[in-house]
Amino acid sequence: MRDLVYYVAVSLDGFIAGPDGEFDAFLAEGDHAPVLFDEYADTVPAHVARALGLPPGPGRFDTVLMGRKTLAPALAAGIPSPYPHLAQIVATRSETNLDPAITPTSDPLETVRQLKREPGKDIWLCGGGELAGALLPEIDRLVLKRNPFAFGSGVPLFGRAPYRAHRFDLTRTRSFESGVVIEEYASPAR
Repeated sequence: MRDLVYYVAVSLDGFIAGPDGEFDAFLAEGDHAPVLFDEYADTVPAHVARALGLPPGPGRFDTVLMGRKTLAPALAAGIPSPYPHLAQIVATRSETNLDPAITPTSDPLETVRQLKREPGKDIWLCGGGELAGALLPEIDRLVLKRNPFAFGSGVPLFGRAPYRAHRFDLTRTRSFESGVVIEEYASPAR
């Protein structure tokens, strides 16, 4: 069975972006970057991989799921399909003007459940927080790139999901001189 993996950068205080979607404080360079480029090469947008001369990675994922707000920066930069090497699904309530390579869904929970029943590689939950909160019961693994910054406010890791404790077991931690810590967790229910 395929896993839903929430792989995301996060601040020390649990935000995946600033109040207006800012994510420029997250460290893109440092001794953690080669590890991420090696292990999660398929999560690098195609235009960035080309610019950095990154070879295609082994591919942990074959599908990316993101919220409409997560896709927005790429669209604003004139990039209609940031991950053409993956099946791209965008959770949206009303968007109809998406690139033909992107599949919209108004029911991300059912979409994830269906994807998990199909053969394939893992599914990357790219963001955002509201979407992660809605999908929390279906998240099998977390890979958090914890950055050494406190934002004070912003987009919470799981949005404003209603209170319900979901346990995740810590499976691996790696610290880097850059200050980034990669924390990996697994849901014991899976």
